[in-house]
Amino acid sequence: MDLRYLLIASALVLGATLTISLADRTSHCKVKWLFGIPCETVQGSLVSQIKAWQIRQSCLYAGERCSYELVSSIPYVIKATHTSPSTRRVSDLEFLLEQSTICKVTGEAVSEFTKDPADNSTNFCSLQNLMSGSKLVDAEGYKEFSNKWICPGFDTANCTL
Repeated sequence: MDLRYLLIASALVLGATLTISLADRTSHCKVKWLFGIPCETVQGSLVSQIKAWQIRQSCLYAGERCSYELVSSIPYVIKATHTSPSTRRVSDLEFLLEQSTICKVTGEAVSEFTKDPADNSTNFCSLQNLMSGSKLVDAEGYKEFSNKWICPGFDTANCTL
């Protein structure tokens, strides 16, 4: 009986260690948006913008507004990647959409295997540039919510570069 508890405790400690280890190796950003338009419209706009900013021959004049790749799009879920032209680091992007009386969108960007503080602004800008590029920032009822704890760099990001 004691051996089972020891094995379970060991598995829990190992699992927590692996989770903490992975969290220490990545930077991430989470943002919530609200829209007064249908989620189908929001999803269509985001997917169209990702496709418009697919990997190009040159990103010299586009800054970070290029090198997006659509991974998948199913109703209420969009997955994409963004490769920073300047650092060549990849961020995994995910948008989860929830339709109620309004459209609620949760966006998350996670840099693959880096905890560079500069990547946190890159993660936020990877999400925000899609919102502004698709003109969703001008949509009826648009509101954005995040903070520097769930999206480090949110309060200092300059996405116009």
